Formats: sequence, C-alpha cells, structure tokens
Amino acid sequence: MRGSRSYAENKELQKAYLDGLRRYRDRGIVILIDGKECSEEDWSRIFELGEDGGFYMGDYVGAEQGCLREIRFDKVYLEKPSEKKRWRR
Repeated sequence: MRGSRSYAENKELQKAYLDGLRRYRDRGIVILIDGKECSEEDWSRIFELGEDGGFYMGDYVGAEQGCLREIRFDKVYLEKPSEKKRWRR
C-alpha cells in the first residue's frame, strides 16, 4: 500500500519526535500530558490510540514574546463516545 509505514519506520519516527521533545525540555519548555508534567518514560503514551477512539493531540503554547512556553498533549476524540455509530449486520 502506498503511504503505509512499517513498524520499524514508525518506531524510528516516534524516536525522532521524542528526541525533539527532549531537546525542548532541556531548553526549559514544559511538556504536559493530560495536564500533568510527566516523566520522560511516560511520553510514549502520546502515540497510543485508545479503544474508545481517543488519541493525543499536541498544542504548542507560546509566551507573549513569541517564544514557546510549553507543549501540551491532551486526549481528543473525533466523536463523543455516546455519538459513535454502531455497526449493524
């Protein structure tokens, strides 16, 4: 399939993204997941897709001077759980 990536390619991209987050953290940028500053070991959660259809979306928050202040990852849903379509046979 065109555009599909292997497991190894996905893991390499995730590692590169986490390396970037690490560099931001080392420069004093706060990294938050679900409103809490988490340890680096918890950062891989941002790549998980939940059984409930939820996934993490990043929000890059700037300071008044135009500099990055923090990066927030919050779980979002494409649909409210109660509005999900039920499959019928």
